[in-house]
Amino acid sequence: MRKLTIILLVVISCFSCGKASDNVPSVPVNFQAALGTPALSPLNVSGGAVAINGYGVAGLIIYRKVNGTYAAYDRCSSYQPEKKCAVTIDNTGFTVTDPCSGSKFSLEDGTPVKAPATKALRSYRVAVTQFEIQVTN
Repeated sequence: MRKLTIILLVVISCFSCGKASDNVPSVPVNFQAALGTPALSPLNVSGGAVAINGYGVAGLIIYRKVNGTYAAYDRCSSYQPEKKCAVTIDNTGFTVTDPCSGSKFSLEDGTPVKAPATKALRSYRVAVTQFEIQVTN
């Protein structure tokens, strides 16, 4: 019985080892700005998106959804996040593209819409008051 327990522990250890993480790292995010800021003017309409550098792993994407609510994502692609490849907003305004792999992600929910990515972008909380937007995790 003791031998079986040792074998079981070794097997469990082997399966729990491997890549440390294939997820976008979790870093503190606390961005806030006045909604009237000219840089955020694309957020005045549904489908508008802005890229903001200096926050998260590779920057932020803030998107105003079709229903008028907001979403925020880390610009770091979920495909091979160790490369810290920053997604860029497409001309359509509804998707972003990872220039390193060609993966595309929906801005409505962050999910991949074109391979090779299989995981959604890291999302953040968005709080909006009458005059200000805040993105946190």
